Amino acid sequence: MSDQIKHECGIALIHLKKPLAYYKEKYGTALYGINKMYLMMEKQHNRGQDGAGFASIKFNMQPGQRYISRVRSNNQQPIQHIFDKINKRIRQATKVDSQILEHPDQLKEAVPYVGELMLGHVRYGTYGKNSLESVHPFLRQNNWMHRNLIVAGNFNMTNVNELFQNLVDLGQHPKERADTITVMEKIGHFLDDAVAKIYKTLKKEGFDKATASPQIAARLKMHKVLRKAAKNWDGGYAMAGLLGHGDSFVLRDPSGIRPAYYYNDDEIVVVASERPVIQTVFNVPFEQVKELDPGHAIITKKHGDSIIKEIIPPREKKSCSFERIYFSRGSDFEIYTERKKLGQYLFPHILKSIDEDLENTVFSYIPNTAETSFYGMIGAAQAHAKKELTKALLSENRPDNEALERLINLKPRIEKIAIKDAKLRTFITEDSSRDDLVAHVYDVTYGVVKPTDNLVIIDDSIVRGTTLQKSILKMLDRLQPKKIIVVSSAPQIRYPDCYGIDMAKLQDFIAFQAALALHKDQGTLQKVLDTIYKNCQASVALPVTEVTNCVKALYAPFSDVEISHKIAALLDHEIRSEVQIIFQKIEDLHRACPEHLGDWYFSGDYPTPGGNRMVNRAFMNFYEGKSARAY
Repeated sequence: MSDQIKHECGIALIHLKKPLAYYKEKYGTALYGINKMYLMMEKQHNRGQDGAGFASIKFNMQPGQRYISRVRSNNQQPIQHIFDKINKRIRQATKVDSQILEHPDQLKEAVPYVGELMLGHVRYGTYGKNSLESVHPFLRQNNWMHRNLIVAGNFNMTNVNELFQNLVDLGQHPKERADTITVMEKIGHFLDDAVAKIYKTLKKEGFDKATASPQIAARLKMHKVLRKAAKNWDGGYAMAGLLGHGDSFVLRDPSGIRPAYYYNDDEIVVVASERPVIQTVFNVPFEQVKELDPGHAIITKKHGDSIIKEIIPPREKKSCSFERIYFSRGSDFEIYTERKKLGQYLFPHILKSIDEDLENTVFSYIPNTAETSFYGMIGAAQAHAKKELTKALLSENRPDNEALERLINLKPRIEKIAIKDAKLRTFITEDSSRDDLVAHVYDVTYGVVKPTDNLVIIDDSIVRGTTLQKSILKMLDRLQPKKIIVVSSAPQIRYPDCYGIDMAKLQDFIAFQAALALHKDQGTLQKVLDTIYKNCQASVALPVTEVTNCVKALYAPFSDVEISHKIAALLDHEIRSEVQIIFQKIEDLHRACPEHLGDWYFSGDYPTPGGNRMVNRAFMNFYEGKSARAY
């Protein structure tokens, strides 16, 4: 993505079903779980840059022995920093007893973090400060083992204020309004309530407080706790939690906005944000890694028995299509196939733009996430060339030898045009020379594009257009092509996200700026802005379920093509070549990703009521001149 945006976090949960000695015997190390967690977090590093955290629980520890450990980091290399700390504690233990690694029970007693239940998190913050206190997992402590709660998630809630007030109404005094704290305290409240009710029953059965604890752990039904806690949540989430006595859970939102995958065998239960992470780290085939259904939770008891329970009735599945376009690892078979289709479906529009002149067109991509879509685009171009040759051979008016030879040799010209200079970006600062420096973030390959050529560059998405305008177009223009065609495998981004992607302000989007410019050209700008603002204001008093997206009216008078042309006009200042921007059509996005229809940032069709309230708030912020988030 040429315009860098922050995005959702990644979770990793490992629940070992056997004693550590089992893994020492079979895999040669009692650190099997920690080693796997390190790999899972590193392979989801693409999802998190601001921080990382790790928590573990040891089973069957005696009173007075530490059984919960947590380490978090907002270091520049947070995952490495965390596991350096863990390894340091292991090395210290081996200095005291050089044979401790050979004795799993002694290792577990002596070294923090070595346990049977682990939760990892990589954070890419969309809201809140990048402080250590903002880094997951979060911990809710209690001297009763089964009331200890550790939570980490990939989520954003749209109704944090409402959830905060719910806690106040319950008699709590939350220390802040952050959605993670609010969610954890809501789960914790109903966990406390469930424990108290079980203890009341056990007391009637003759158990005292000491003997009641294991019975409470055994009888606790976490799915009932989650049903009560999540009743009023509005957002996209994959929520993971550990209980002090050894149970674990992962809950997915009812629209399936945020992803969650799991693998379960007789040794281990694993959950992660991405399927190929589990496939690679545990060397298991595609079909054995399951997607957690929307509105469901996978709940695992301490001894390893897992159940899948419906927590919230599922809605229409609207899993985030940006996962498919950009965020998730492209090594997933389904995502790889979908990204190729995104490129394939764009080719007919490209062919029209170049007047079907493949001979004088160079194809490339902007590194590196658009590469798979590029393969799909080139595959379609090759199929077109083959079709043209076949049509000529079958024609009654057979072409002459020269024309036939030209068709036989017709193929898309592929070149590596843009080469990103990763070192340069780290040097650039916010000063008066920034624009000139940004123009050199990419190096360019000279000599492969002629002045008579079209130059087609595919990107996975265009959000703000800033890098495109200040760097990429200027860089491509140095090659002096006849025409520059920038192709986005994603549709036009018109609306903010509120479920975990850092796209919060309408005025940042180049598509929004283009719509404003079109209204200005027609003399309708102030009227349409005033009308939308009044409608947004009126929606504030409505029940959230009756709120509609008032901002759609801004785009309604214009076609996708008109907005694309205006975007090109806004971006091509000081560019000598003709510039055209082609966006994916929403219907083709759905064709490419038929099981992942979350498209609210393109269509404005939010999957939860809170989304409509948020987009109207975002417009009001814009109209009032506030550079603030709407959630």
